[in-house]
Amino acid sequence: MASTTTTPRQRVGTTAPRQRVATTKTRRRLAQTGVLIGLVIGAVFAAGPVLWMLSSSFKSNTQIFELPPRLITDTFSFDAYVSILTNPETVRFFINSYVVAGAVTILTLLVAIQAAYAFSRFEFRGKRIVNVIIVSVQAVPPITLLIPYFGLMVGLGLYNTYPGLIFTYMVFTLPYAIIMMTGYFNTLPKELDEAVRVDGAGSFTALWRVLVPISIPGIVSVGIYTFMIAWNEFLFALTLTRTIDMRTVPIGIQLLMGQHSYEWNQIMAMSILGSIPVLLLFLFFQRFFISGLTAGSVKS
Repeated sequence: MASTTTTPRQRVGTTAPRQRVATTKTRRRLAQTGVLIGLVIGAVFAAGPVLWMLSSSFKSNTQIFELPPRLITDTFSFDAYVSILTNPETVRFFINSYVVAGAVTILTLLVAIQAAYAFSRFEFRGKRIVNVIIVSVQAVPPITLLIPYFGLMVGLGLYNTYPGLIFTYMVFTLPYAIIMMTGYFNTLPKELDEAVRVDGAGSFTALWRVLVPISIPGIVSVGIYTFMIAWNEFLFALTLTRTIDMRTVPIGIQLLMGQHSYEWNQIMAMSILGSIPVLLLFLFFQRFFISGLTAGSVKS
């Protein structure tokens, strides 16, 4: 029988690919491990303050400053939440925020949807100039408009009123909403509008009966962004309101910081309660974000 022998060159030739495969796997595992470590660090960095805020809301002020600090305390106290929810002034802060943020969201969507439809479907004189103005408003720092809007609201008699806050917030939410909705409508085929017009209906029917129902993901995304802006705004709410019955939640949190002492547990409790509405919006409408901005554009 003829014996088969493996030469050193053949052994080297078969070993080299195996070494390259092993090296590739090692690099891939190292890369995955590095990404995982980075994600864990990012999650701790992002969630750490929230967990500490939640833990502090169940402590007394003395427990918050105890050394060494503890994330989980032995005795949980709901005193901070009881103080917030049983105080008519703090409850009024939440009511004001709901009224203002809800009105801003609804009005912004109504105006933005119709404006975006016009920009997307029609050609008119000055269209490019108006687009430039809308984009330019986004580039203006809001603080530069604080004094002019204060004088304007006082002159119009809207100082310390709901309309004053609502119209002011809409100046900052409308440009973004119009830009986003215009981009969304541009992804929808114009044949949808033409089919409606063939049936004898007008542009108003095409917008509200056809385009709006299939644009729900984009509308929800813009609506949540608008609600967040109005809910969290602090500077204009502080400047354009005077009395306690018109203050919003961000101002209410600031008012808990007294001249000689801070009610840290109540501040944390009110911050948790103030973040719940936005969190619930994301939980309830999460599927619209997952579906993407172009979802539903091929529906009949």
